[in-house]
Amino acid sequence: MTTLPVVTCPGSPILLLQWTTIRTMEARMAHVVAVCASVQREDSKVDLGEGELIAGYGLLGDAHAGRGERQVSLLAVESIERARQEHGTAAVPGSFAENLTTEGLDLSVLVVGDRLRVGAALLQVVQLGKPPEAAHTYSFQGVSLLPRAGVFCRVLEGGRVARGDVVEVLSGGEAV
Repeated sequence: MTTLPVVTCPGSPILLLQWTTIRTMEARMAHVVAVCASVQREDSKVDLGEGELIAGYGLLGDAHAGRGERQVSLLAVESIERARQEHGTAAVPGSFAENLTTEGLDLSVLVVGDRLRVGAALLQVVQLGKPPEAAHTYSFQGVSLLPRAGVFCRVLEGGRVARGDVVEVLSGGEAV
């Protein structure tokens, strides 16, 4: 938050221009709300609070980690909150099988090739959602968000990630 000074004009009736508090983008940076993993692919994930992302693999200890393209999944907490309101679910971060739950980052504006600095790790977007014709094997209380609101990434540089870490978009639309 930035507060600008009060300005007065001497010699005239009290002319007061006061700038009130202005919200800036720096006041609320995109960040990680949860770091989630599951032991079995069929289970919703549990928020661990922190975890180790391994380059070329994914989140250490997560059933979905592996050498494929989609090593880590992201979902915005805003999407989870919307699902709670619209569908009456009891969803929490991890309920929709995402690894990283973010806040303050509009995932819908990302493009394949974008790079994201998340804590000490560097991710690259490889897929936005899932094709409608693809089978979706996971839903929470009948609702599935990753196919339409999820972002899938590969881990370019491993490192520790934790709740509260800033998520920064570094570049856009480069070839994967």
